[in-house]
Amino acid sequence: MSDILEILKYTLPALIVFATAFLLIRMNLQNEEKKRRHEMARDKKENTLPLRLQAYERLILFLERIAPEALVMRIGVQEMNVRQTLNELISSIRTEFEHNLVQQTYISSQAWEMVKAAKNNMIKMVTESAKDFKPSANGMQLSRQILEDAVESKENPVAAAIEYLKREVRELF
Repeated sequence: MSDILEILKYTLPALIVFATAFLLIRMNLQNEEKKRRHEMARDKKENTLPLRLQAYERLILFLERIAPEALVMRIGVQEMNVRQTLNELISSIRTEFEHNLVQQTYISSQAWEMVKAAKNNMIKMVTESAKDFKPSANGMQLSRQILEDAVESKENPVAAAIEYLKREVRELF
């Protein structure tokens, strides 16, 4: 019995010291892991925030460029017929869109859907405006019709998409 007490005299304090050291080291490692995660999250945010903001900027610029007024003004239609003007307008919208496809990586799915819907609605609006003209008619007539249709339209998909993107950017801060 005295041998057991003698062994306990030495092992019990050693076990207590071991358990204390183990707990302290474990807590220290957990704190270090938390710090590392926090630093990684901060670095990630610092690195991706400028990319995300640039994506929003580029998509707003895209939407501004496909707005009816800007689109018609950018495409020189004086010497084109309706068919050529229509093809040029649709081509311009699609080219601009394809140039900005990668931006979807940095924005929400809902925002990307709004951008796609604005693009599709603009193509639809341009196509609908051209239905009343003969393909050989002057392209200036189509341009005027597009602008009139845009003014008369109650819904402006480009403006709605821009507003949605702006709202998302405000949520980043």
